[in-house]
Amino acid sequence: MRKHRKDYFEREEGAPTPLRCTVEHRVLFGEVDAMAIAWHGNYARLFEMASTDLRRDIGLSYEDFFNEKVRAPIVKLHVDYHKPLVLDEVARIQADLIWSDAARLNIEYTVFKADHSVAATGYTVQLFTDVDGVPFWVMPDMLACTQRRWKAGEFKELQVK
Repeated sequence: MRKHRKDYFEREEGAPTPLRCTVEHRVLFGEVDAMAIAWHGNYARLFEMASTDLRRDIGLSYEDFFNEKVRAPIVKLHVDYHKPLVLDEVARIQADLIWSDAARLNIEYTVFKADHSVAATGYTVQLFTDVDGVPFWVMPDMLACTQRRWKAGEFKELQVK
């Protein structure tokens, strides 16, 4: 059994603390295999549930992306499995957005079992692109605005303490 890795991304000196969102999800019948444990591919969907809520809370929802004519496809997904989730278990999924000066979103995840032990950890990297998929070399305005608000302390309720 792997140990829970605390940080996947380096923390930049002087950067604001990560922003966190936590959601709950009950493991459904259609999400388990013949052994009644959550199929490994569903963890990416759990990550997406938490990151979607987090991004929505800070003005980086999918609707915001479309309105600003930017995209942020996932270019990297990593999962470390620790203990399986089981049928009908209520899991808690935590997403932490880690500060980056680049045109990308670095999000770390922890999936907790009902007994508060760690089921899985992982991360995603989303790279900002234009609508044609060309990466931004400078930060798009919508991300720069969110970062200014983050530095100004507007997301205090989401900051990791």
